[in-house]
Amino acid sequence: MLQKREKVLLLRTFQGRTLRIVREHYLRPCVPCHSPLCPQPAVCSHDGKLLSSDVTHYVIPDWKVVQDYLEILEFPELKGIIFMQTACQAVQHQRGRRQYNKLRNLLKDARHDCILFANEFQQCCYLPRERGESMETWQTRSIYNAAVWYYHHCQDRMPIVMVTEDEEAVQQYGSETEGVFVISFKNYLDNFWPDLKAAHELCDSILQSRRERENESQESHGKEYPEHLPLEVLEAGIKSGRYIQGILNVNKHRAQIEAFVRLQGASSKDDLVSDILIHGMKARNRSIHGDVVVVELLPKNEWKGRTVALCENDCDDKASGESPSEPMPTGRVVGILQKNWRDYVVTFPSKEEVQSQGKTAQKILVTPWDYRIPKIRISTQQAEALQDFRVVVRIDSWESTSVYPNGHFVRVLGRIGDLEGEIATILVENSISVIPFSEAQMCEMPVNTPENPWKVSREEEQKRKDLRKSHLVFSIDPKGCEDVDDTLSIRTLNNGNLELGVHIADVTHFVAPNSYIDIEARTRATTYYLADRRYDMLPSVLSADLCSLLGGVDRYAVSIMWELDKTSYEIKEVWYGRTIIRSAYKLFYEAAQELLDGNFSVVDDIPEFKDLDEKSRQAKLEELVWAIGKLTDIARHVRAKRDGCGALELEGVEVRIQLDDKKNIHDLIPKQPLEVHETVAECMILANHWVAKKIWESFPHQALLRQHPPPHQEFFSELRECAKAKGFFIDTRSNKTLADSLDNANDPHDPIVNRLLRSMATQAMSNALYFSTGSCAEEEFHHYGLALDKYTHFTSPIRRYSDIVVHRLLMAAISKDKKMEIKGNLFSNKDLEELCRHINNRNRAAQHSQKQSTELFQCMYFKDKDPATEERCISDGVIYSIRTNGVLVFIPRFGIKGAAYLKNKDGLVISSGPDSRSAWKPGSLQRFQNKITSTTTDGESVTFHLFDHVTVRISVQASRCHSDTIRLEIISNKPYKIPNTELIHQSSPLLKSELVKEVTKSMEEAQLAQEVKVNIIQEEYQEYCQTKGRSLYTLLEEIRDLALLDVSNNYGI
Repeated sequence: MLQKREKVLLLRTFQGRTLRIVREHYLRPCVPCHSPLCPQPAVCSHDGKLLSSDVTHYVIPDWKVVQDYLEILEFPELKGIIFMQTACQAVQHQRGRRQYNKLRNLLKDARHDCILFANEFQQCCYLPRERGESMETWQTRSIYNAAVWYYHHCQDRMPIVMVTEDEEAVQQYGSETEGVFVISFKNYLDNFWPDLKAAHELCDSILQSRRERENESQESHGKEYPEHLPLEVLEAGIKSGRYIQGILNVNKHRAQIEAFVRLQGASSKDDLVSDILIHGMKARNRSIHGDVVVVELLPKNEWKGRTVALCENDCDDKASGESPSEPMPTGRVVGILQKNWRDYVVTFPSKEEVQSQGKTAQKILVTPWDYRIPKIRISTQQAEALQDFRVVVRIDSWESTSVYPNGHFVRVLGRIGDLEGEIATILVENSISVIPFSEAQMCEMPVNTPENPWKVSREEEQKRKDLRKSHLVFSIDPKGCEDVDDTLSIRTLNNGNLELGVHIADVTHFVAPNSYIDIEARTRATTYYLADRRYDMLPSVLSADLCSLLGGVDRYAVSIMWELDKTSYEIKEVWYGRTIIRSAYKLFYEAAQELLDGNFSVVDDIPEFKDLDEKSRQAKLEELVWAIGKLTDIARHVRAKRDGCGALELEGVEVRIQLDDKKNIHDLIPKQPLEVHETVAECMILANHWVAKKIWESFPHQALLRQHPPPHQEFFSELRECAKAKGFFIDTRSNKTLADSLDNANDPHDPIVNRLLRSMATQAMSNALYFSTGSCAEEEFHHYGLALDKYTHFTSPIRRYSDIVVHRLLMAAISKDKKMEIKGNLFSNKDLEELCRHINNRNRAAQHSQKQSTELFQCMYFKDKDPATEERCISDGVIYSIRTNGVLVFIPRFGIKGAAYLKNKDGLVISSGPDSRSAWKPGSLQRFQNKITSTTTDGESVTFHLFDHVTVRISVQASRCHSDTIRLEIISNKPYKIPNTELIHQSSPLLKSELVKEVTKSMEEAQLAQEVKVNIIQEEYQEYCQTKGRSLYTLLEEIRDLALLDVSNNYGI
């Protein structure tokens, strides 16, 4: 029998408003206890995790312990933890979404022995708050009352330890109930886990940080920053239009001076279309990159301009006398609605800096790896011991009396400059936590071993359309690809029309909704591709085996098949459904292209042809060549149709590594993209488009689609000006006019010009995002880059969770058409929108980590080479942007973009001698729209224009606290002449596996030579690395939707 109560909640919305909500609150006699000692498991109806049966006691943390010590409760050694609903809600309402999501993920994770008990819905556990009782006292009383009930519910068979930071609670409840112990968290660790050193160190760090905070608040320091306005004042100001809400975005190149607030939603300031500049740390008022802030605009006479000078990341506050651009809306932060604090990787000061602060100093200023984050003050006596390591810290507070935020030490990552330590840094900085799949998750996986091979079940044979004998199905992939998630088919029907098929691995057959592996895949959201490895979203038994559509084996698929007119290729009918396929050929791109071009000698490299007699071989070859040719014809037709609507295309190429006899990198040989790449990409885009239409028609308010909004016109200004310098006009009014303009902007003497213009167009693009159709108007569904009215991701469920959601939606849509029951609950619009936000966030993290790891290997590659003598450190560069004190240069050969200064720190400017070699001399710079002139005091002058080719020396600028960076120096104002002139017109940031291997090998040899003995345990990082990648290119090419011919990569689509 349910008992009805009323509960008053004060909730803060994402926009910062406080809502008072009165809810009906129903109490139940039974709620799941998740204990194996439950006397009535059928009544409690346990779903999901059960507590371990081999623990000596259960632990129930008070609300304050959950808030302050969650990172210790995450230790896998701590078992039998019961999180009360009261404590979890306290975290949600007081610590924000990020901390609450960490707690939710901990509860879902099968690797951690912890459960949630809904004490506020249990009749005997629920306690109403008494009049005059503080919220904190009520929360502790409720949690203790629930702990007593839980002890008796388990028939007094398992002692319960409630850990709290409330000394009064320890005194009051400590000996009240036999079998229920109430002690402090520090006391619990000392008595129950005396040997868990890492937990004790972390606990001491948190306690020390709290004491420092309390001492600071008691001391009467002068205010360093103004106090933040009360929440109700901020809400009223936002509503009236006096204040503006947005997300703080710090300029990493001028982190101490420049930040911008990106507006959220519509602003009442109709004339405000650009970001708001926040100039200086005082105006930033303790907000940190990523925070949701409230800004007050300054009077127009106080507006400042964006800095246009090149600047090194030296984190000083000097403006270096640069001339800013036109004044823009400028403001100051008056409040923070949502803190976006996370784990930060930092570096301790050097030995000399520590000594200058005194040997007994406990408060240490550590420097974050991310330039955008201010220095953090932590309390530790280990500063000298940790100065050579990357360390993780967390921010606890930032009081108005403190110049810097206060934080605490969490853990050590690895030694500075060590490959594994630097990779771990990239993962932490992008909030990527990918640990090995748990035993519980792997238990859900199907078995496929030589002793027990997996087979197609009879039940599935009856449900699915069997294409094994009727269709020629084949895949086209990179060489060595293991995870084949898509195949193609083409055949002639009896009526003469064609049937085109796209067959995608049926991942959702093996991944049940809300299973352990589904929750893990949802949390990861994507496969993360780094330079030398990848972190898979799904276990390899699926991604590289049963969900990989390999040649000659039976596999489950989800297929789309179109009937096409035999001449016009217009679509007549479409069929969606689950199928069984057997891929006839596993082709690699180069072989498919050779067959398309009529070069049949490549047949010897295709294993499926090897054991055939000549007649069968010839017949099958003709069949395959016809299929590839017909697919390419159809792809050209589909592409032409999208081109007519304004589809955009950017260019890119692969660079192949040429090795010498000693396996050292000898040269980089460019390779042109193949037409067969585009054939496969167009078929995938077509499938994604038709699935998008289908799921939207069936579920108009809860379908997951992908939108790409048109870019803001002001972002195209640099593109238009650069094109104008070469005599081209870029019309950016629509995607069609932009695509046509870019096609026409070709310099016959320099193909790099068009490539750079397309790159600038990419930079101006908005990011494509997943969204729920119930939260957007239909006119906002449009995909600008692909010129499609509706688009989604369906073709890569092995490595994208969005595709798994779309597969389930498609299956539900098919069931709905057949008037069958829809199996499994679909996400509501609200839940789907939250999931889309999470996936979009994880996609950004994947892009950033991929870029950062590529830059890491580029720096490691050049680091050990002498720029003065090493030929590979000299290269041709193209100027693509002019600044007040230098230029931005693109190096086609290595795909590197960077700054080249024309004025150095000593105030000398670059000059050019009779042999065109550069030198530094006293003088001045004069910047124009499309050029910059350097004039020495002797009267010599040299001018650099947009798109000029110059000779550049590449070196590495090392940094203790941050990532190393590539440094470019112009050594001649003439193009660099190299024997293989074709390289001048090629570009790629992707280097083959030999580059990665060379860097990795040199790092290992350096470590062995130094014989450094480190006591930091790093085995976990080897476990993280689930799949060793073969190369940057191969890894990226394996996700063909990110390939250069699929514009989604270039626009963040």
